[in-house]
Amino acid sequence: MSPLNQRDFTLDPIDNARLANLCGPFDEHLRQVELRLGVEINHRGGIFQVIGDEPATGAAEKVLRALYDATETESLTGAVIHLHLAESGIDAMAAEAAESAQEVVIKVKRGVIKGRGPNQARYLHAITSHDISFGVGPAGTGKTYLAVASAVEALEANRVQRLLLVRPAVEAGEKLGFLPGDLSQKVDPYLRPLYDALYEMLGFEKVAKLMERNVIEIAPLAYMRGRTLNDSYVILDEAQNTTVEQMKMFLTRIGFGSVAVITGDVSQVDLPRNVRSGLRHAIEVLRGVDGISFTFFTSRDVVRHPLVAKIVRAYESFEAAAEAAKGNGG
Repeated sequence: MSPLNQRDFTLDPIDNARLANLCGPFDEHLRQVELRLGVEINHRGGIFQVIGDEPATGAAEKVLRALYDATETESLTGAVIHLHLAESGIDAMAAEAAESAQEVVIKVKRGVIKGRGPNQARYLHAITSHDISFGVGPAGTGKTYLAVASAVEALEANRVQRLLLVRPAVEAGEKLGFLPGDLSQKVDPYLRPLYDALYEMLGFEKVAKLMERNVIEIAPLAYMRGRTLNDSYVILDEAQNTTVEQMKMFLTRIGFGSVAVITGDVSQVDLPRNVRSGLRHAIEVLRGVDGISFTFFTSRDVVRHPLVAKIVRAYESFEAAAEAAKGNGG
C-alpha cells in the first residue's frame, strides 16, 4: 500500500452559511465524499485537511472546491454531491488506485477468486483488514459471494474455528406460516443462496461433513440472541431486512478472534412500512467508527447478466423521479 498523503487547504472566502451548506447536517455531505473517495476529511471552519492515498486526496480537494463554489448559488443535497463526484472523473481514479493497491486473492476449491473491478477489490481488501465490514448495494455485485469466499479461506487456513452464515427470515410477499414443514424446513429456502455458494467453493460432501460437526452453521438471525461468537467468521446476509434492534443484537454478539461481514441492499427492504431497516440505521450510526469498513456498490458493479445492471438502473431512475415528484408536491 502507498503511504498516506495529507493535503491542507483553505476554502475562500470563509462564509459560515456556505460552509454549513457544504458540510451538510452532521457533516453528512463530507461523509459522502469520504466514502466515495476513500479519504478522511477534517476541518475547522474553512481550513480543511484531507488524508488518504494519492490521487484520492487531490480529487477530494478538487470536489470540495467545486462544491464550495456551488454553495454561492444553490443548496447542496446528496444528489448534487453525487453528480459532482460523478463529474470529477473519480471512477477512472478508483480503477487506477485499485490496480496499484495490493490485490487480495482468495484460493478455494474452485480455484482463485479476486475482485472484478475497483469496488470489489476495495471490498475484499476491507474484509481482510477489518473485523467488521459492511457491503451495501444492489443484487449481483458479489457482496455475499466474496464474503463467503473470504470466510471459506479463513476457515481452511485455521484463522477461525467456525463459520456462521446468518439471514433474517423475512417474507418477500409470501407468508412463512403457509410453507410446509417444521421451523428449520420453513427457513431453509431463505438460506439457500448461502448453501449454493458453499457447495460451489467446498463441494457438497465437505459442506455436509462440516455442518454435521457444527463447524459450519447456517441459521436464521433469531437464533443468534444470547450467544457470544469467539474465533468465528460470521456473515449476516440480506441485512436490510433486520430491524434496528436485531442489527444491534447481531453486532454485539461478536467476540474475540471473530470477523463479521454484513451485506444488504437498502433498496430491497421487505420489512413492514412502519419498521425501520437496521442496515440503514447502522450506516448512519457506525459510519464514523474506527475499525468498521463500508463498501458501497452501484449498478456499475453488477457482474450478472448485463440486463441485471440495466434493470437496477431503471428502478433507481424511476424511484429517484418519484421522490423528486413527491418533494415537489406532485
